[in-house]
This record gives sequence, structure tokens and C-alpha cells, in this order.
Amino acid sequence: MHDRRTAITGLAALAAALALPLHATRAASSPTVRKPPRLRPGDTVGLIEPAGFTDDAFDLALVMEAIVAMGLVPKPAPHLLARYGYLAGKDRDRAADVNAMYADDKVRAVFAVRGGWGCARILPFLDFDLIRANPKLLIGFSDITALHMAFAAKAGFTTIHGPNAASSWGKLSWDSFRGVAFDGAMPVYSNPQGTDDRLVQRAGRIRTFRPGKASGRLLGGNLTVLTALMGTPYLPDFSGAILFIEDTDEAEYRIDRMLTQLALGGVLGKLAGVVFGQCTDCRNTGPSYSGFTLSEVLQQQLAPLGIPAFQGALIGHVANQFSIPVGVRAEIDATSGTIRMIEPAVV
Repeated sequence: MHDRRTAITGLAALAAALALPLHATRAASSPTVRKPPRLRPGDTVGLIEPAGFTDDAFDLALVMEAIVAMGLVPKPAPHLLARYGYLAGKDRDRAADVNAMYADDKVRAVFAVRGGWGCARILPFLDFDLIRANPKLLIGFSDITALHMAFAAKAGFTTIHGPNAASSWGKLSWDSFRGVAFDGAMPVYSNPQGTDDRLVQRAGRIRTFRPGKASGRLLGGNLTVLTALMGTPYLPDFSGAILFIEDTDEAEYRIDRMLTQLALGGVLGKLAGVVFGQCTDCRNTGPSYSGFTLSEVLQQQLAPLGIPAFQGALIGHVANQFSIPVGVRAEIDATSGTIRMIEPAVV
């Protein structure tokens, strides 16, 4: 887990909302997506652990302090400190926590405390009729991708691929989340320039594989989790979509293998554009390794698609990351490495 003390400090200094961009000039046709209500100070938000566990009550207390620093009221799910092997409780219990949060009229949004592994295991036990009838923002990333994709396929409302509740919540992360979830802004996501933060400098390089602009609804998340849902009813239709993906601790050949699976499964051929975010520690560190680099793999996989594609957006397993609304329309510029929202994520 990232340092929640840093998170609380960063959240204490509220920053300006993200600037509104010009209206879009081009947008691909896409299904109508319902919008959950925006967050307001004083709102109650649910805390769930649909995947890995947190077994330290002190860690959970720091998470709750971070939520309070956002101006929100945390409501822990009943099984939040449960443990079942490497999971935060049994599958039906974790699913029951999700269902309960969407059934509770007082809960305005739902934060995943952390990722790990296990969200896909609870999908058969989620009450999608109930969830569909009660649109609320779901916030999280990494393994939470399984829920984002399932909600896009079966619930039909916006969710937010952004920091988990236990993430570091640095200034960039907080600014991005507040603009989208509280203010209903339509930001232009652009990696910071001229920053003194060397980690952001290193993570924020843009590499264009095919230039140009494309518009469509944003769908995606963690590449490993998304690929594991292939062949299930929990993936949405990617026709005309902008696919955004990220990953961590995956060797180059495994990224190659997963992108190949998406290609063979017909997903890549349906897309309007691709944004490959951060791939943290995605490198074969063997002393004799002489294979493809990650960028070479992406060049081979993405450039032949003939659609705008770029790498480097601050999406994924990094201390500061964008909050990307899942399911809403956006335009990407692969030349400049930007993502521009065409519509708000909330009402």
C-alpha cells in the first residue's frame, strides 16, 4: 500500500478543479450510458474489498481518514476486515458487500479499498438488476477492472478507473478525481510538463505508435484482468471504443501474449483508438535477455491496427494517476498524447 499519511496531507490542500475543454468536433456513435450523481461534500460513500484483504485495522483507519479528508463520510462494508486465504472474505460475502452498498439509499458512491485478485470470482453473485437500478460511482483500479467491465456490460452507467481508497492520493490524483466526480468537469488529460517530480517525469513520457485523433467511449483497465474476462458475459462491446490499458510486473512477452489474445478475440479490430498507460516494472530483468522491449511489442501490436495509438498516459500503478471515466465518450490525440472528455461522467 502507498503511504496514506502522504495521502491525507495531500488531500488537505484542496486544489482547483480541472479546466473545461472546448466541445468535441467529432464523436463515434456509442450506446447511451447513464450517469451516476456527482459527489458532494458530506456524502456517505461505501468502502468495499472485492478482491484482496486488509487485515490491519490501523491501515483501514488511515484509509477512512483519507476519505474524511475528501469531505466525505466513509461507511465500511460488513466484511471489510475479513480474510479467506488471499481474499477479503468468501466470494458470496464480498459480493454481498457490493450488493448492500448499491441497495443502500444513503450511500452515494462506492470505493474499493484495494485491488489484488478476486473481483472476477464474485461476478456471478452480483445482483445486476439491483445495481442497474441504483447508479452510483464505483472507484478503483487494478483488479477492480473486472467490476468496471462487468458494470459497463450489465449495469450501463459510468464508473471511474482511478485510485483505490488506500492509494497515495497525491495532488495530481486528487485534482483529477475531484474534477470528474465532484465538479462534473470534462477535462483534458495531459501528462504534466516541466514538473520537478522526477518520478512523474520518468512515467510521463509519451510515445506515439500511430498519430491522429479518434473518438469513442472509454473502456478498459488492467490488461491482465481484462484479458482474463475474454469469453465471459462480463465484457462490454468494444465496437468504436477507445481502449485504455495498463499493467504491472508483467514481462514483455506476456504483454505481447495478452494483446495477441485481444487481437485474435476480435477486440482490437473493433477499436477507434488505443491508449496504453503505465506498465510499472514490466521488464524482463534476466542478465541474458535480448528480446523485444515493451515499446517494440506495442509498436508491433498497435501500429498495424491503423488507428490512433499512443503510450505513456498516467493511468495505472503509479503514485499519481488520472481518474478515467469508464463508458463515457472522449477524443484522443495520439500525436500529443492527450485524452479529452466529450461529456461529463456524472449528473
